[in-house]
Amino acid sequence: MTHLWVRAEQRPNEERVGLLPEGLAALIAAGIRVSVEHSSVRAIPIDGYRAAGAEIVPENSWPDAPRDAIIFGLKELPEDGTPLPHRHIMFGHAYKGQPAGQQLLRRFMAGGGTLYDLEYLVDETGRRVAAFGYWAGFAGAAVSLKCWAAQQRQALCGPVAKVPSRAALIAALEEDLKGLARPRALIIGALGRVGTGAADLCTAMGVEVTRWDIAETAHGGPFPQVLQHEIFLNCILARPGCPVFVPASATTDPARKLTVIGDIACDPTSDFSPIKIYDRATEWDAPALRVHGTPPLDVTAIDNLPSLMPVESSQDYAAQLLPSLLTLTDLAAGVWGRAHAEFARHSATL
Repeated sequence: MTHLWVRAEQRPNEERVGLLPEGLAALIAAGIRVSVEHSSVRAIPIDGYRAAGAEIVPENSWPDAPRDAIIFGLKELPEDGTPLPHRHIMFGHAYKGQPAGQQLLRRFMAGGGTLYDLEYLVDETGRRVAAFGYWAGFAGAAVSLKCWAAQQRQALCGPVAKVPSRAALIAALEEDLKGLARPRALIIGALGRVGTGAADLCTAMGVEVTRWDIAETAHGGPFPQVLQHEIFLNCILARPGCPVFVPASATTDPARKLTVIGDIACDPTSDFSPIKIYDRATEWDAPALRVHGTPPLDVTAIDNLPSLMPVESSQDYAAQLLPSLLTLTDLAAGVWGRAHAEFARHSATL
C-alpha cells in the first residue's frame, strides 16, 4: 500500500500545508495510507485530519518513518547534513545551482532517497500542476508597498506577520498607506499566476500598474522603464536565458525613480537571477534590504510569501495538487515520473 507521510514544517514562519482533511479522505478512499504529524504551527487544525481517518504521529518524527513512506512537506528540511533515505515531496530549490540545493542533493545521494520537487511537477505540456504563485504575488506586492510606505516616512520597513485573510491584509496595508499618494508599479511576468496576484493587490490598493510579460521583454534588454517606476515587482522565475532587469549599475543611475524592488520570484543565489543588486533573501523580521542610501533603494525578497496568508494559500494549493497526489500509486508515470527524471538528471551532475 502506498504510504504518504505528511510532515510538520520546521522552518520558522511556515504554517502552510499541502493537504487538507477533505483531500486526505479522498486519498484514503483511493487506497492510500496517510500519516499526519502533529504540528505546533500548522494553520489547519489536527482534529480535521484525525476525523478524516489519518494516522496521527508525533511532530518531526519523519526521519524514523518506515523506509517505504513518501514524506510530504513544503519547505526546507533542517540543514543537518544527514543522509536522506526516503522519497520526499517538497520544494527543494536544488536545480538552479543554489549552494544549499547542491548540499540537499548530496544528502539524497548519500541516503539513497529521491526528491520529487513540487516546482517540477508538470503536465505533458510542461506547465506546473500546482503552484502558490497567486498568493506569492498578492503578498509580495503587499510587502513591497509596505516597504515603500516606510520609505516615505524616512524609515526602513519593520517586521511583517501572518494575517488571517485577504481582507485583513488589505485593511492593514490601507493603514500603512494612509495619507500617502500612491506610487506606480511595473510588473514583469504579469500574465502568470504570480503576476496576476501582484496586479490584483496593486489594483485593490489604487496603485497604477504597468503590466509586462514575454512580448515586452523578448528583446533582452536593457530595460530603462524599470527605473522609471517607484516599485518594480519581478514575477519571473530565474532560469537560463532570463534577461537582466536590474543591473548592478541601477543603484547609482541618476535617472532612477525606482525605490523598491519586490523580487517575488526570489532566487538571488541563482546564476540566472535577473536582479543583480542583491545576493540574499530577506526575512519576516527584516523584510527590506537597503542596497543604496540616497535616494533609497530597498529590495524585499521573502521566499515563503504565501505563508503570510497560510489558510487561503493552503486551501488553494491543496486543491490544485490533490489530483496528482491521487496518482501516487504509480510513481513511474505522469507528473511523478517526470519529477523523478528531473531529479536523476540533476543528481548526475554532482
